[in-house]
Amino acid sequence: MKVMLYALSTCGWCKKTRRFLDDHNVTYDYVYVDLLEGEEKDQVLDEVRKWNPRCSFPTVVVDDSEVVAGFKEDRLQEVLGL
Repeated sequence: MKVMLYALSTCGWCKKTRRFLDDHNVTYDYVYVDLLEGEEKDQVLDEVRKWNPRCSFPTVVVDDSEVVAGFKEDRLQEVLGL
């Protein structure tokens, strides 16, 4: 399972999402979008908008097919099969 978390370093909901994934031993990659600069930041924001047009955080993408926008524990459990 491929899990990608797009987050902001100062976002409390993003921290809760990371804690949730860690507590459930989910292997994931993440990027703090607010810490990126220039072209790299633009590319990542385009990627986030592809999955979540509102470009809100956290945005979790599972297996390049399922998206969870915001901290939604029930939805995360569902898409991660927990």
